[in-house]
Amino acid sequence: MIASNLRKLAMAAALSASFALPAMAHHGWAWTQDGFFELTGNITAIFYGNPHPTLDVEVNGETWRVDLATPRATANAGFMEDTAKVGDEVTVIGNRSRDSTERLMKAVRVTVGGQTYDVYPNRVPSN
Repeated sequence: MIASNLRKLAMAAALSASFALPAMAHHGWAWTQDGFFELTGNITAIFYGNPHPTLDVEVNGETWRVDLATPRATANAGFMEDTAKVGDEVTVIGNRSRDSTERLMKAVRVTVGGQTYDVYPNRVPSN
């Protein structure tokens, strides 16, 4: 009985970990290239939630996924759920994925509607 319960517990833990791995893969900065990358295009989708808000941005017929900071840090920067809308032009500065086949980047600065939002102010490039 105890062995059966331990086996079930181990399987539940393994299953939980398998769901967490994809989310953990893009947290932190280890997955990004060194140096800044700038992207300008039009927003095609907006997600404002956990683990972090994202923007899908179309640039020359390709869709890029732009990860922002946590919802709280993004809001602290002034970028709220209604700050941008689909169709808006946006310029994003940040770090792109080390995997050059991915159209994915982590933003440190977002400019939309003439306003600039530093979602990671301690990482923003100096001018």
